[in-house]
Amino acid sequence: MVPLPVAEDAQHTLSPEVLRHTAELRYYFVENARTARRFLRSLHPSLVLEEIQFSEIDKHSGADTQALKKWIAEGRSIGVMSEAGCPGVADPGSVVAMVAHEMGAKVIPLTGPSSILLALMASGLNGQSFAFHGYLPVKEPARGKRIKELEVISQKERQTQIFIETPYRNSQMMTDLVKNCHPRTRICMALDISGPAERIQTMTASEWKAQLPEYEKKPAVFLLLG
Repeated sequence: MVPLPVAEDAQHTLSPEVLRHTAELRYYFVENARTARRFLRSLHPSLVLEEIQFSEIDKHSGADTQALKKWIAEGRSIGVMSEAGCPGVADPGSVVAMVAHEMGAKVIPLTGPSSILLALMASGLNGQSFAFHGYLPVKEPARGKRIKELEVISQKERQTQIFIETPYRNSQMMTDLVKNCHPRTRICMALDISGPAERIQTMTASEWKAQLPEYEKKPAVFLLLG
């Protein structure tokens, strides 16, 4: 399981073991072959990419499990990559790992950046109990209802609630959080983690309301604690 930087060109966030394994692997399951090739080229300029086989994990039909089983049966070492961050976390790579387990193959997670954990680390919110929910509903009233449900869970369990949104809806997400949360609920927005525009800030809903900015269209993680 090969992690990628969560911000573009942030290769400095990768561990030495990622560099070592990617220099040796010749079989990969990836979300996007073009991204994977560009990433490998940035790490290993002399790598002959034509010698590497990539199988894309389709968003609808999933991974080619027959190819995976064939490669495992042949004794191949196989890498799994997401578009950014850790494969298998908010990512379809978990299917590949499960098939490998079913076949008795060893699954090795390489150390690397996870935007979810990095955001939690920097948020100041409860890191002893937290839950990740992926994407919230896009439209009202479903979105407001879900935000309020997560706030109730957070208050009851003292549990940090974590979710993400598409970059072009960052400002709308903050507006909806401020509108639907109790004034004392703490909200964190972690924008462009490890990138040049990185901004991680935690305030109460009432404090955000007083100075709600327009955010860049960069990947972001949202956290709340009621």
